[in-house]
This record gives sequence, structure tokens and C-alpha cells, in this order.
Amino acid sequence: MYCPQPMLHLIQCLSALPGIGEKTATRLALYIMNQTEADALQLARSILEVKEKVHLCSRCFNFADSVECAICRNPSRDAHLLCVVETPGDLMAIEKAGHYKGLYHVLHGAIAPLDGVGPDQLKIKELLQRVSAEAMQEIILATNPTVSGNASALYISQQLISAGVRITRIAQGVPSGGDIEYIDEGTLRSAFDGRREMK
Repeated sequence: MYCPQPMLHLIQCLSALPGIGEKTATRLALYIMNQTEADALQLARSILEVKEKVHLCSRCFNFADSVECAICRNPSRDAHLLCVVETPGDLMAIEKAGHYKGLYHVLHGAIAPLDGVGPDQLKIKELLQRVSAEAMQEIILATNPTVSGNASALYISQQLISAGVRITRIAQGVPSGGDIEYIDEGTLRSAFDGRREMK
């Protein structure tokens, strides 16, 4: 064995994270080993704190540390505008762009029948209830421009036809097959400015 078992275990845990291979996990483990014990404890505590204190917002299903997230609680947000996204990471990317000032609804995935993900596995029922209960004027479908993201947008638009609300889809300035979470701010701004009606 080229390193102690506890370190091997740390490398295995780190390499299980998305986008982290064995080399990067090894570098991170070495970095952690060179940190002070206080810094290592702070990292461990922050991971535990996230798991203990962060849950889903009761209204939009974003991550929150209280009943509702900070966006839903913010009275300055446009309560008539609702942006539907696949993941909290997509929401964070849109917020970072700083252009959108409405509310959100997080689906927590996209319709993908081959993977066993249908509308019932997503927060679509909650979205439909929310649109009927709140005075929404526009629903912006900002799902990823992938097969499953487009299928989700189409399904949602069909379910909302009778709701009497404007339904738009973000423009395809976002590259096909890409993830909103990794798109630059300028492209996201253009995508929102060029959104169009769903037919």
C-alpha cells in the first residue's frame, strides 16, 4: 500500500464526487493532510452542517435553511414571474447572472423515461398547484436544452395550457446538450432576453 488506509478511504470518498477523478482526489487528500487540524475540522463540520440544516424550500424546492428560501421570502422579487429549472445548481447559475428578478420552481430533475424518471418523480404536481394558487402572469421554462429537458418543458406547457398564463421557453442561445449550471452569465442573459412562447 502506497499510503495509509484512512488516506485511501478519503481518496475514495473524494473521487466519488462528480467531476473528481482519482488524481484530483489524491491532490485534495494531500491538501487536506497539510491543513491544520482546525481547518480540517472546519471542513468536516461544514459538510455535516449542510446535511443537518439545509433542506428543500416548502414553496419552490430550492435549498433553504428555514421553511422558505431567501428568494421566496424576498418581497422585492416579482411574484408574477416564475422560472422553472431542473436543479438548484441551475437556479444558482441564473441568480449569478443577475438579470432575472422573479421567483423560481425547482423540478429536481427532468423527464427521462429510459432512466425511470416520469412526471411523478419530479416537482411538477407541486408546480401545477402553485400556478393555480398564486397569481402568476408568466411561466418561464428554463429546463436544459437536452432531450429530457425539452420533453419536460413540453409536458409542463401542455399541462398549463388551460391555466390562462403566458408560457415562455428560454431562447436556445444556450448550447444544445449543455447544462445551465455551467453556462456563462452573458449567454444566460441573452437566453432570457430571447425567450419565446411555447406552442
